Amino acid sequence: MVQAYNFLASWQLFPEKCNFQFGTIPKSGNYKIESIKNGHELCVSINWVSITNDAFYTQYEVKPDGEYHPFDNQELADTIKASIINASTIATAFIKEEVTILEVTNEILPNGYMKVTQKGLNENNEPFINTEVYHKQMSVLPYASSISGVAIKPTKEGVIKHKALTAMEEQTNMHLDQIKQQIELLARQAQEINKRKELSLMIYEATLRFKPQIGHTYHLYEQKDGTHALSLISPNEWGRGGAFNQFIASVRLLADHTWVEV
Repeated sequence: MVQAYNFLASWQLFPEKCNFQFGTIPKSGNYKIESIKNGHELCVSINWVSITNDAFYTQYEVKPDGEYHPFDNQELADTIKASIINASTIATAFIKEEVTILEVTNEILPNGYMKVTQKGLNENNEPFINTEVYHKQMSVLPYASSISGVAIKPTKEGVIKHKALTAMEEQTNMHLDQIKQQIELLARQAQEINKRKELSLMIYEATLRFKPQIGHTYHLYEQKDGTHALSLISPNEWGRGGAFNQFIASVRLLADHTWVEV
């Protein structure tokens, strides 16, 4: 079954790229196609979670030889017929009482995505077309898929997987939030350190006529010639106009010999 090779993978649903005329709209989904029975048949597994957080699961087997074969779920269909049109297209039909009730076309797109098109009739015997788009996963994830239109019913396995997924998402989101807060704190600390560095460079390049003491507060001014000077005298202690061009900031010397604005 060389022509089916491109389909053999686990595919993750793109909900925003889908269009549904009938059925439950999925929030997330996984569509898995495997080769079984020495490569003579395909096994299709579908898991999905609806926007209301209901978990669903279904699985069926098909022999893509263009012939009619009995279908396992007789409530849904009597027979199933699948054909590999080419290396990028597989067509599957579900027949009930000699009437095709659902046609599913799996197509590999030029960008590597897989499009699944479903054509069938709703409960009012009105035609509908659902279109799903998937991207290939590098690994198999045991959760979520889309509405495939084929015998998808809630199962104990689906509920268990959904509960596990919900717990996993809550825990990982909590840890991610903690890491995000730590990153934001580190970013603020880095900004503060950089600000202290820039202020310290300005002070150490300024005119300094005394030895600053750690923990003491001083005052930085711009002189008439544009250079800077550190002074013991605050702006309030200078007379009108003062001896400097303008006051920059009051600063304090820290133990690591950096300066901080106060």
